[in-house]
Amino acid sequence: MANESVPHICVVGSCNVDLISYVPRLPVPGETLVGSKFQVGFGGKGANQAVMAAKLGADVRMVARIGRDVFGSDTLRNFREQHVDATFIGLDDTLSSGVAPILVDMNTGQNAIAIVPGANFARTANEIRAAAQAIQTADVVICQLEILIEATLEAFRVAKEAANPPITLLNPAPAAALPEELLGLTDILIPNEIEAAMLTGMPTNTEQEAEAAARALQARGTHTDIITLGERGALFVEGDAPAEFVAAERVEAVDSTGAGDAFVGSLAYLIGQKYPLREAVEKACAIATLSVMKSGTQTSFPTRDDVAHILSDK
Repeated sequence: MANESVPHICVVGSCNVDLISYVPRLPVPGETLVGSKFQVGFGGKGANQAVMAAKLGADVRMVARIGRDVFGSDTLRNFREQHVDATFIGLDDTLSSGVAPILVDMNTGQNAIAIVPGANFARTANEIRAAAQAIQTADVVICQLEILIEATLEAFRVAKEAANPPITLLNPAPAAALPEELLGLTDILIPNEIEAAMLTGMPTNTEQEAEAAARALQARGTHTDIITLGERGALFVEGDAPAEFVAAERVEAVDSTGAGDAFVGSLAYLIGQKYPLREAVEKACAIATLSVMKSGTQTSFPTRDDVAHILSDK
């Protein structure tokens, strides 16, 4: 059964603006092409996960850094519209907001992406500590690896200094070497199968291989590990209990972009609502599955009303 109170979630991570151009083919060096369509999308794994949790009804605070530019202004507007508290988002006078110019071949779907982190990489450990009030009063704190690892580590240090420490969720994406201290401060580690393989050097193609990788991560200091397996679902290990596999419903996917962030954001909400882990993973898988049935990233995330049948206790 879930707790009826609203969960408080703090996300310490990245904000990006996707600048998407649709072209007849990807240009060769030095070539200029005329595109057919342009759109702006809001992204960054941190921002995506914050928006997903807020859409379910969580009280969400975002700790991040953006540029003092039009992209930063648009990002703040988007957070207001999505009911994400932006009090602890800093403005950088030197660096741009994080952007991702994307060229999409409208005939093949192939793309070319350049990610410019900008102000995302300017968030310092001292600034993270200045946001201690947001971090320490949360029920759940989420981090990823799209900001400097020192900032992520400081966020979890601050979290665990609280009188009633929040649950810490780490989505190690993009995969990178993880300090042992960070793993030790992580309550729930949530890599996808590719990230788990990169973190452990072990294959994750089968449930048995995924479990072995999860146990290897546990041996490095984590207690609970959830490996998301795309359309197959997810596998998790919690302490010494047997590994459990949760199958995802088979659907006709329209766009899988952001499905992993939908899973993490909804899992944080469900954990904050005190759902048992298996039930939380099952419901997060179902919510992420709904997200792949619409195009876009944050625009594909379902609202609380969309998932009322999933959230209801049976």
